[in-house]
Amino acid sequence: MNCGERLMHMLKAHGIEVAFGIPGTHTIELYRGLPQAGIRHITPRHEQGAGFMADGYARVTGRPAACLTVSGPGALNIAAAMGQALQDSVPMLVISADNSRHQRGLGEGRLHETRNLQAAMAECSVWSHTLMRADELPRVLARAFAIFHSERPGPVHLSLPLDVILSNADHVSPEPWPVPSRPAADPGALAQAAELLNAARRPVIALGGGAADAGQWCRALAERLDAPVTLTHNARGLLPADHPLLVASSPSFEAVRALYRGADVVLAVGTELSETDYDFFFDGGFALGGQLIRIDIDAAQLCRNAQPALAIRADSALALAALLPQLQAVSREGDREGHREGPRRVAEVMAALAEAGDHSADYQRFLASLETALPQAIVLGDSTQPAYYAAAQWHPAAPRSFASAATGYGTLGYALPAALGAKLACPQRPVVALVGDGGLQFSISELASAVEAELGVIVLVWNNARYDMIARNFEDAGMAPIACDIYTPDLLAIARGYGCAAVRAHNHQELEQHLRECAGRRVPTLIEVREGDFLSNPGAH
Repeated sequence: MNCGERLMHMLKAHGIEVAFGIPGTHTIELYRGLPQAGIRHITPRHEQGAGFMADGYARVTGRPAACLTVSGPGALNIAAAMGQALQDSVPMLVISADNSRHQRGLGEGRLHETRNLQAAMAECSVWSHTLMRADELPRVLARAFAIFHSERPGPVHLSLPLDVILSNADHVSPEPWPVPSRPAADPGALAQAAELLNAARRPVIALGGGAADAGQWCRALAERLDAPVTLTHNARGLLPADHPLLVASSPSFEAVRALYRGADVVLAVGTELSETDYDFFFDGGFALGGQLIRIDIDAAQLCRNAQPALAIRADSALALAALLPQLQAVSREGDREGHREGPRRVAEVMAALAEAGDHSADYQRFLASLETALPQAIVLGDSTQPAYYAAAQWHPAAPRSFASAATGYGTLGYALPAALGAKLACPQRPVVALVGDGGLQFSISELASAVEAELGVIVLVWNNARYDMIARNFEDAGMAPIACDIYTPDLLAIARGYGCAAVRAHNHQELEQHLRECAGRRVPTLIEVREGDFLSNPGAH
């Protein structure tokens, strides 16, 4: 058994179920081991699509998939998808074949030659490593899966020179090393946190994607503290949309910011407190009042964006489970001084937000149609107006049911391939790619991948024939938009040409009907909606 074959068997032992990639001359010996190991392979039409598929798979499961690429164009094509996963802490294993060890770095014009592939990929990964001997496989994979499970996750890149892939690996043990346990919180730090929170009169809780698997503890904590809760877009679903303590909007809006400024203690769990979640309009106006307690699995993250009074490095679920028994329940009767009135504070914020104009009601109605027709849907959004709204104010029914590229790294073309990865992971649930006409054209070829793999995703296209957000940026800068009004082809005809179902919805009733009709289909359905049909005043921003 050569090293490439052995690697596939070891990936299966580590729990890898699916791999995405486009076969190439240098990866043939990696592919030899795929059917032997029982790993399902999906062929995208572009390596960036492979990365986004792996991203979507991991977003809904918390587990990594593998991507296989050649060096040079294959690896660099997937780099943008890795950048998106790195910024959003999404696990992904990317394996690239490279030129043989004695050929690397010589600049002799060999096929797919990259001067230093490991260094190039280090910029978009948590860890990039070149495997120099088959004997390294067990401990290199142990390091990769330790990152995925026990640290702040993200992409890991492994480069395998061709002669290493071909080398004998009969002697390499296929048994995976044990995965390290996740870090637990320091008891003394938790006691300090409990003291601050028990004394708080106006606490606020900020939950991020790092808390995605700590749902039961997050809800119990909020109710014990009677504290308003905000969720970043990667934390959506941790509290039900109708929970009285959920502030169902982004801290980028002034009413929510006022809540934070008025807090005496803020507990931030698994959140970067980053610009794209807390300062989406880039005005620098987000500020915290009182004392900040931060809990994060990444020590470096505790030193970024906001200075805490107390920094606790720990897995979110372990930390909250240990913190909860130390918190005093707030009585809703009797002593009003001990009642933090969380629901009242939330209601005041939501009432202030309701006075905002814009198209919020139109986008909410549009997303409500989706919820009505497909209440258990997983939604993957691109950079398009309804997805921007969803990233700020929409809340799904369960965690790991919504993600978008509208924040964070902000890559166009994300939604369709990410939806394919999510559908692979959750075949029984409806999966919707919410994408604009511009973003769809970045990755529309992945409709062929979906038809080939029989992945019946729903591609919901918001068509305004322009890069609308960028056009608004031009207008805000006092300029007429340049290169923003784009030619949009007949998307329905293209989808049908790929073998997909394709329809246009002219109103909410038709949209709901088309969404329901998608159930059970084994090919994608593209539903086009024209912006003018769904906005009450299309010319107003």
